[in-house]
Amino acid sequence: MKYLAFLLGVAASTQAIATDNQTFTAEDLVTLKRVSGATLSPDGSMVAYHLRSTDLEADKGLYDIYTVSSDGKTTTQITTHKAADTSPTWSKDGNSIYFLSSRNGSNQLYNYNIKSKKLSQITDFPVSVDTYKISNDGEHLVFSATVFPECDSFECSKENFEKQKNSKATGKLYHKTFARHWDTWLDGTQSQLFSAELSKTGAENVRPVSHSLNGNVPSRPFGGAEEYTISPDGENVVFTLRISDEKESRSTNFDLYQVSIKGGEAVNITADNPAWDTQPVFSPDGTKLAWLAMDRPGFEADRLQIHLKDLESGKVTNLTKDWDRSVSSYHFGHDGKTIYVTGNNLGKKSLWAFDIDSKTPTLLTDKGYVGGVSVGQDQLIYQYDDLQNPADLYRLDLDSKQSQQITQVNKEHTKNFKLGEYEQFKFDGWNDETVYGYVVKPADFDPKKKYPLAFLIHGGPQGSFGDHFHYRWNPQTYTAQGFVAVMIDFHGSTGYGQEFTDSISGDWGGKPLEDLQKGMAYIEETYEYIDTDNSCALGASYGGYMINWIAGQWPDQFKCLVNHDGVFDNRMMYYATEELWFVEWENGGTYYDVPENFEKFNPVHHVKNWKTPMLVVQGTKDFRVPETQSLGTFTALQRQGIPSQLLVFEDENHWVLKPNNSIQWHNVVNNWLHQWLTEQ
Repeated sequence: MKYLAFLLGVAASTQAIATDNQTFTAEDLVTLKRVSGATLSPDGSMVAYHLRSTDLEADKGLYDIYTVSSDGKTTTQITTHKAADTSPTWSKDGNSIYFLSSRNGSNQLYNYNIKSKKLSQITDFPVSVDTYKISNDGEHLVFSATVFPECDSFECSKENFEKQKNSKATGKLYHKTFARHWDTWLDGTQSQLFSAELSKTGAENVRPVSHSLNGNVPSRPFGGAEEYTISPDGENVVFTLRISDEKESRSTNFDLYQVSIKGGEAVNITADNPAWDTQPVFSPDGTKLAWLAMDRPGFEADRLQIHLKDLESGKVTNLTKDWDRSVSSYHFGHDGKTIYVTGNNLGKKSLWAFDIDSKTPTLLTDKGYVGGVSVGQDQLIYQYDDLQNPADLYRLDLDSKQSQQITQVNKEHTKNFKLGEYEQFKFDGWNDETVYGYVVKPADFDPKKKYPLAFLIHGGPQGSFGDHFHYRWNPQTYTAQGFVAVMIDFHGSTGYGQEFTDSISGDWGGKPLEDLQKGMAYIEETYEYIDTDNSCALGASYGGYMINWIAGQWPDQFKCLVNHDGVFDNRMMYYATEELWFVEWENGGTYYDVPENFEKFNPVHHVKNWKTPMLVVQGTKDFRVPETQSLGTFTALQRQGIPSQLLVFEDENHWVLKPNNSIQWHNVVNNWLHQWLTEQ
């Protein structure tokens, strides 16, 4: 692999966080502005993006459209409405910006003319526009909407929504799983694709595009416009879909389908792959189709690889077969010879330039987290953040490979606080294999002092706590309280090769626990300023499972524990969670076929060993790890007289998303840490 050494220090050009000593608070975290959705104008002179700010009084995010010149010298706010304005897309001539807005009650498509400053509403459908894309010639709109599949018009779907809303009977009858998914009980609707002829003043001749198939486009709950694409000639649409049948809750078999932009029967073009196929993209000249694919059915954390199909010969090439990284996102360069790729990489999310002919990746960044890429003729715009800097936009010159920060969306906000420095470390973990982690120091760090430890354990379990400015689990919120934060990417984490990721399946309480224990020993030996005897472990989801496992297997290490939405009983977890493919892959089958696999690392069997004080947190809309798991944990603690608290959010799911709930979450967690680490 080739390395561009002069770009590896990209973080050095990042605007430094302010230098005064005001403490970084939960309020600071939730009110930081968040940039996303960046897209280059056709001539490359401007970048449009949407920016989230936070209204604490209204307890919600506010979204507006902005532009910034690609040299970063001029920033303009385009919209100021209290409604959510998101998802900007440039018109073909670069004179206007399309975007979605809920300003008139439902989400519809609007167009803003940069020169005349005229705002036009393009769609006024009876249902909301959820996502959209516009063809290269600017003449066609493809969009997704939530509808009732039995309806043949948007008006029919609107009437059905009204009937559901006004019905005095509240029961829901299900004939198959999913009955509920993520945080929602299914209501008979689907997300479907439609097309329309587009002008600057309206959208006409709406046609169903994916209606011939029984499934959701984009996929629920997290799919977006990246799951469908329009051919450069505007003739066809390719999209990702999993059939919604009785196998859906245990299947990862998403396929690519091609259909005329005018609708009709969709053709499955990846029927030979029973695993995940997603994110289709045509090459700029339309001669090739690329997509991401996994090899193993039922495994959601398998390696995503770039497949490239020659549309004339039909030949398919796996471009990244010999590259041991999983692709997060990818974008064709304008010459069609290069693909720009992002993916997890040794505790970072890096950017590469991938040469199609030689199948050779060239590393462009190796610090922080890179995402939100938009590729122009001679430049590339990307979003960058790291453990000390919230996200901003950067411009990469494709000739010189030099990088430049072009936004400072939190420039004024970050003058009010200082964030701690951090470093990456590595040690010999399970089987003496290399394991990586990060240590984050308090902003006013004094090497002569001894600091209590906040030991953070990530979820997934196929995930990573990397060089990333997280808006929920951010180590700077603990260092601001006077703790040192440590995060370890144990076996099973992503970004270290697929074999490393695979190693956790069937071994949830084995290798990862050994890595955490050896990591703690390394911390004790290496960092004299960390008081490992005065520590608290915190984790969510799988991290919460590990907290329960630690309580029974490593009860003498920590003075306190924090368990957010963690698994307590593997048996009931199997029967109550919604995505069955996950628990069946991780345990090698169903509970009734291989109960011994589920019971091998089941925390419920070791509650008699528990003695460490624990704070338990649960969102009751969490259908991934249902609330009975946390209630079981709390009951086991209380019944044995172990100091414990239960924090419940009745309006949150697996994540705490509402601003004021997030502030409360951080305050309760920090108080718990102080109770056991600084007030004893």
